[in-house]
Amino acid sequence: MRSIWNGNISFGLVSIPIKMYPATEDHSISFRQIHTRDSGRIRYRKVCELEDEPVETSEIGRAYEDADGALIPITDEDMAALALPTTHTLEIEAFVSASEIDPLQMGDAYYLGTGGAAAAKPYTLLREALKRSQKVAIAKYAHRGRERLGVLRVVDDTLALHRLVWPDEVRESTGVAPKEKVTVKPAELDLADTLMETLGEVDLGDLRDEYHEALEELVAAKMSGAVPVAEPGEQPAGAQVVDLVAALQESVRSARRARGEEEAGEEGAEREKATVTHLRGRKKAAAKQAPEKPEKPEKAEKKAAAKKAPAKKAAAAKKSPAGRKKTAGARKSGTTSAEEAAQEPTEKTAEKAAGKKTGAKTGAKHAAGKKTAAKKTTAKKQPGKRDTRTAS
Repeated sequence: MRSIWNGNISFGLVSIPIKMYPATEDHSISFRQIHTRDSGRIRYRKVCELEDEPVETSEIGRAYEDADGALIPITDEDMAALALPTTHTLEIEAFVSASEIDPLQMGDAYYLGTGGAAAAKPYTLLREALKRSQKVAIAKYAHRGRERLGVLRVVDDTLALHRLVWPDEVRESTGVAPKEKVTVKPAELDLADTLMETLGEVDLGDLRDEYHEALEELVAAKMSGAVPVAEPGEQPAGAQVVDLVAALQESVRSARRARGEEEAGEEGAEREKATVTHLRGRKKAAAKQAPEKPEKPEKAEKKAAAKKAPAKKAAAAKKSPAGRKKTAGARKSGTTSAEEAAQEPTEKTAEKAAGKKTGAKTGAKHAAGKKTAAKKTTAKKQPGKRDTRTAS
């Protein structure tokens, strides 16, 4: 790996010779511009406007264009005369917590290696100090013609430098957020949480650039003379969301199917869970508010007569001693009111028959008593005859 910058890390009075290496690379495939008619290369040439001729790179310098369009040349000597202490030095300014760094400021990343055997000891010292403090170092350095801001941190056993944009280079987000006032319901937040839990965590090492892989396959097929056949991909869904809750529910199901967590039998259960269920309280309230249908006069009279008849029977049963006994017996035996109503005619018939028998017996007794009284009366009326007989 070829270094792109050489300098020193200034750590107080400690100086650490380092070399800077790119920590990332762009794996995109680059294309050349061609003339579609004859496949000729299209090249850009640096041409002087005054001479209308191409210019060599060694003859090209820099200049500043002012508001009037005038060009002010700036030479290499002018740049070297600038009082820039960080020209070849990475000056550490402070040590802060990594959470204090705004991710919007993060830029390109570089690995920092040692610039010789003598740099091994101070390099290791700075690395271990950063590890133990769990902090990062804020530093300034000069690179590609300008002074830059960076953050030093430890990656495995290597010091890494992330370029930071200056705080005043971060634009404000004013006017970007939606201006419409909307309300997010707790149920929608719960579904969003469920979707987040279903998607879960991911190992960034498992992610890959599928577009780049497909592009490589296309180039390889064209080189071998084959005609690649494009497979129809999934059409993107519309951006307008009609039912946010339904979209979240379907997203949860899709995420579970993608992870193999939902079987065929479970899919129906999930759909049942996703259906809207009306609250019982609302049904009762709706039933109370519904107007009652008017009944016909004939039905109303029949119902009123049916209600009065059982009430009269119950009152008569309560007043009679037999009814009280029946009620007490029914409570003990556990008979129902319907059974009592069925037993009433039979019991009344038995009582009438018993009353007739008792009346017949009482009549016979009265008749016998009358005969006895008549005999006694006759005996009392004939005492003279008995006396005459005795005298003679």
